[in-house]
Amino acid sequence: MAQQGQERGGENRLDVVTLGRAGIDLYGEQIGGRLEDMASFAKYIGGSPTNTAVGAARLGLRAGLIARVGADHFGRFIVEELNREGVVTDGVRTDPDRLTALAILGIRDPDTFPLIFYRENCADMALCADDIDPDFVASAGALLINGTHLSQPGVFDASIKAARLMKAAGGRVVFDIDYRPVLWGLASKDNGEDRFVADQCVTEALQRVLPLCDLIVGTEEEIHILGGSTDTLAALRAIRAQSSALLVCKRGAEGCVAFPDAVPASLDAGIVGRGFPIEVFNVLGAGDAFMAGFLRGWLKDMPLEKCCEIANACGALVVSRHGCAPAMASWDELRHFLAGQWPHRLRESAELEQLHWSTNRHGERDELTVLAIDHRSQFDNLLAELGESDEARIHHFKNLALEALHRMGAGDPNYGVLLDGRFGARALEAAADHPYWIGRPIEVPGSRPLLFEGSHDVGMTLRDWPTNHVVKCLVFYHPDDDAEMRARQDRQLLRLFDACRRTRHEFLLEIIASKHGPVDSGTIASVIDHVYSLGIYPDWWKLEPTTDAAAWAASETAILRHDPLCRGIVLLGLSAPRDEVLAGIVAAAPFPLVKGFAVGRTIFHDVAQQWLTGAIDDEAAITALGENLRVLADGWRAARSARVAA
Repeated sequence: MAQQGQERGGENRLDVVTLGRAGIDLYGEQIGGRLEDMASFAKYIGGSPTNTAVGAARLGLRAGLIARVGADHFGRFIVEELNREGVVTDGVRTDPDRLTALAILGIRDPDTFPLIFYRENCADMALCADDIDPDFVASAGALLINGTHLSQPGVFDASIKAARLMKAAGGRVVFDIDYRPVLWGLASKDNGEDRFVADQCVTEALQRVLPLCDLIVGTEEEIHILGGSTDTLAALRAIRAQSSALLVCKRGAEGCVAFPDAVPASLDAGIVGRGFPIEVFNVLGAGDAFMAGFLRGWLKDMPLEKCCEIANACGALVVSRHGCAPAMASWDELRHFLAGQWPHRLRESAELEQLHWSTNRHGERDELTVLAIDHRSQFDNLLAELGESDEARIHHFKNLALEALHRMGAGDPNYGVLLDGRFGARALEAAADHPYWIGRPIEVPGSRPLLFEGSHDVGMTLRDWPTNHVVKCLVFYHPDDDAEMRARQDRQLLRLFDACRRTRHEFLLEIIASKHGPVDSGTIASVIDHVYSLGIYPDWWKLEPTTDAAAWAASETAILRHDPLCRGIVLLGLSAPRDEVLAGIVAAAPFPLVKGFAVGRTIFHDVAQQWLTGAIDDEAAITALGENLRVLADGWRAARSARVAA
């Protein structure tokens, strides 16, 4: 599969492999209404075992997945997203004959979550015993199987085979009861949210796995179906009669209770951990987060009280958010949550949401070499100077620039391109097939105070952008600006930052101060401090070149003081001659937060002029653009290497 797994055994052994559902969740974005009245949906990976694998990986466990996905766009998305999350996908098979499963979900009120499963003859329910790789199972210390997948004979056999292989390898088997009556044919197809229908045949099927289990987790309703009784204690005792596994009963807002031995006279007599009474926004996915949290403690041999506390905390974080897998907590986020005091409406904590965002981003880059060709007014001016009126030629030139980048980058994700949606739309579309960093401008060129292209509501504009486009915003901002100018620009930046987070786009903020006042060693750092004081946390900064080491030190210190998890700084060029840009690169390279550069006119302006006048052809333009980029890239790497050597 797309991600070849870790070495078997030793330090690289997987902690857990989950087996079962792997589909797409389409989450209604409108809250508080019927599914019939929801107009747009957010796409996430889904399926209980897949969610749990993501949650476990975010908590620092080495997790893998066994499942099937369709040979379709959604199947590819699942594998790509799992790889980005660090989940090993060696056990994921591609089914050429079936489509990836879907679930359509909504949030109506704290107790009502409409849900429709599109799972008839889907890829993951066709998982069979032949799909189980004994070596992959044996590479893990534990296997999680799932009650939903016991509803079909083929997947039942696959689950049993995997569980027996795990036991034979000396590992542990975890059973998530995960009861969905609709997937057993016991509820109407439009009633996917139903959690309990008593059925003796289901009970008997589920109980067949009990002798293999070391840990069994379920809600009270799920304990009822597994134990064959609506009396929770009686059901637990029935389960205990067939299994010596650790039993964990999830009790919603009351937390959970664990029973390592005999079932006592009351639920409260079991082992409990600290609970977290917070507002319930979305219960869907909370159980998967709970399981990931419990496994984080249990597989690390923590006391059961701590396992329960971690699990409860993970569940609390997810019930406060939209979505399942994307709502899962990181380990740093979880520890911060456990150490603090938080509002009842948890999702209103800007501090916690910032930590969630910044610790769960994908695609860290140690360096970034960006060809910035997002210019619009500069190309308008160039056309006017040359008496040219055919804008299609600029579209073509930007395609040539992307080709130049691709020939040099050769698929290295540490390369990137800044492209606009006006002249660069076709190049943006072509860039989607490459792994490069993609930035895209949102500001009206030269606007001061700041204006945005597109809709009056910048959030509506960003909804049309692919999520891998980093939103780049240039703002001309100087600390000496008058109060009205600052206020207007601040309001725009706040609107943009909020829109980026709501649409799940990373945000690059470019600051140019030198055109509107004197600049000293502390000028840019002062602007940076002010931006953070507004509650704005750019993922990236793009800053003016300077040979003043004190200015770089002040800017880096300001960023790290407010956001130690910031992705980094890239250096802009300001159309300076190449030697000046190289001098700026040498000055910036000693500072670790500076990751590279995003330079444009220094690289492309003369080449564009020659190409537009017919002095050079397409191939010569590609070669010249690539050479100009290479000189700067070599200069950056030489300067960076010198810093490391020093």
